Amino acid sequence: MRHLKKGRKFGRKKGQRKAFIKSLIVNLILKEKIETTVNRAKEIRPKIEKLVTIAKKQNLAHLRLLLAQLPKKTALKLYYEIAPRYKEKKGGYLRIIKSSRTRKRDQTEMAVIEFVK
Repeated sequence: MRHLKKGRKFGRKKGQRKAFIKSLIVNLILKEKIETTVNRAKEIRPKIEKLVTIAKKQNLAHLRLLLAQLPKKTALKLYYEIAPRYKEKKGGYLRIIKSSRTRKRDQTEMAVIEFVK
C-alpha cells in the first residue's frame, strides 16, 4: 500500500529523479513554456508554484533561498522577471494544457505547461 507516499518515481533512483525534476523546473523557468508528459507537468507544478511564492516576497533572504535551490541565471530570472508579474495574484501561476498528441513510442499523453500571463 502507498499510504502517505507522495510523488512519482519516473522509473529512476532518488538522485536521478531529483536531478531530472530540477532540470524540468530550470527549463520551464528559462523558456516559460515547455511541452512534456502530463505526469511530469503535474509533478513539477507545485514545486514551481512554491518557488514563485518565495520569489514574490522580494527581499534578500528569499533571493538567497532561490539561489540555494536553483542555478544563478534561473533564480535571477524567477526573482526579477517572473515573480513581479504575480505580485497581486494569490496562486495559480501555471497552466497545464493537455494536448491531443501522444508520444509515438509509448502513447503517453503530452501536455504544455506554461506560466499564466
